[in-house]
Amino acid sequence: MTVCCAYTPEYQITNYRQGDYLLKYKLLALDMDGTLLTDQHQISPDTEKWLHKAMAAGVHVCLSTGRRFVDAVPFGEQLGLGTPMVTVNGSEVWRSPHELYRREQLDQSIVKRMHQMSRNHDVWFWADAVEGTYNEKNWRPELLEQNHWLKFGYHTEDHDLRHSLLTELQNIGRLEITNSSPYNLEINPAGINKATGIRTVCDLLGVRMEEVVAFGDSLNDLAAIQAAGLGVAMGNAQLAVQELADIVTASNNDDGIALVIRDYILA
Repeated sequence: MTVCCAYTPEYQITNYRQGDYLLKYKLLALDMDGTLLTDQHQISPDTEKWLHKAMAAGVHVCLSTGRRFVDAVPFGEQLGLGTPMVTVNGSEVWRSPHELYRREQLDQSIVKRMHQMSRNHDVWFWADAVEGTYNEKNWRPELLEQNHWLKFGYHTEDHDLRHSLLTELQNIGRLEITNSSPYNLEINPAGINKATGIRTVCDLLGVRMEEVVAFGDSLNDLAAIQAAGLGVAMGNAQLAVQELADIVTASNNDDGIALVIRDYILA
C-alpha cells in the first residue's frame, strides 16, 4: 500500500547528517496494539528489520503504549531497545528499561467513584495499578487504598451506555479520557497522555518534538500524533485518527511502520 499523506517534501529544511543518511527525524514513538503489533500480537519480521535499520542510522525508537510496563517491556527487549519508554498512556515514563523516571497516579477517591459507576451501569471495567491489573473477577474493596492507581477503563459495545459513561466522566472533571478501541474508554489523570510522555522522553534524549514521528491507531494516540513533527495513522486506525494525522500508512498487519521508515525516515 502506498503511503498517503498531506505532508510535503518542501518542509524538509532542517535535515542533519548522521551516518549515511540525511535525517529529519530522530525519534520514532510507537504505539503497540494495532500499530507495532499485528493482530496476532507479534512484531512482523519486516517491521523489525526496518526498525533495526532506523536504529543503525541513529534514530531512537521508543515504545509509547497504553499497556503496563510488564506487558510492554518484552517487546522492547525483542527489539533490543535501551531507550526511554512511555507506558499506561503516559502515566509512566521510563528513563531506560527497568528505571522509572516519572509516575502520575489517579486519586483514590476518583477510582472509587469510577468503580461505582461500573457497578451502577453493570459494565465491564479494568483498572491498572502499579501492583497489577484488576477487574470484576479479582476486585476487592481493600484494593482502593492499598494500590497506586494509574489508569481506569470500561468496555462496552453499547454505544448509548458508552456515551452515558463518557458524560459522567466529563462531569467528574480532572480526567484525561481517551480510548484504545471504538468500544472502550480509558481514563488517566488530567493532562497525562502519550504526548506528555513523549515530550519527557524528548527531554531525556535531547530531541525536539518536531523531530518525532508518532504512530498510532486509536484516540489514546491522537495527542501524540498531533504534537509530533510527523503524525502517522495506521491504515486500521479509527477514522478520527486518520483524519487528524499527517499521513496514513498501511495497517498493522501490512508493515505500515516499515513503509514509513523506508519512505520518510531513510529515503
